[in-house]
Amino acid sequence: MFTGIVTDVGELVAVTGVAERELVIKTGYVVASIEVGSSISCAGVCLTVTEAGADWFRVLASKETLEKTTIGSWEGSSLVNLERALCVGDELGGHFVTGHIDGTLCTKNLLDSGTSLEVQFGMEPWVRSYIARKGSVAIDGVSLTINEVRETVFSVNVIPHTQKVTTLGDLVVGKMVNVEVDMFARYLEAALSTTKSTVS
Repeated sequence: MFTGIVTDVGELVAVTGVAERELVIKTGYVVASIEVGSSISCAGVCLTVTEAGADWFRVLASKETLEKTTIGSWEGSSLVNLERALCVGDELGGHFVTGHIDGTLCTKNLLDSGTSLEVQFGMEPWVRSYIARKGSVAIDGVSLTINEVRETVFSVNVIPHTQKVTTLGDLVVGKMVNVEVDMFARYLEAALSTTKSTVS
């Protein structure tokens, strides 16, 4: 479990494999405190640490993960939002994020919104029922508030601090991002679908 508050931006320094991908990510974390077998959010994707060195760790992305996320397109020197797993007693600064990506969306537009950056993402059919104004969404592992919902896009505002300490400051039109919808919206949608099926 995570909060969507990114605590480091790592750099992909090695990638191998096709059906599955083994990734080595360099980080500013004190890697000695990251145990093999622990979970870490990499651009919003919950992955298991399989090996760690002085300033790097290794993870494995399965075929299912590659199909659901942007990891299959990552190349050497790609920057990756990182967050270590939430510990009991930690401050919950964002919202509950599981690290289980629902799918990917395309960055449609970047608009200057004063000191912040308004980012619009395509409203694909699979995400429509989970998106609500003032609701939460995790984009590449970053907890964000949905500001506006339209027929074809929804938007979030990225403040200067978030632009600086995450990869969202480097977004460009056309870039695909990992998306995790709010877990409560996911369960509510499932409950409503069950109710409709029972009534009919």
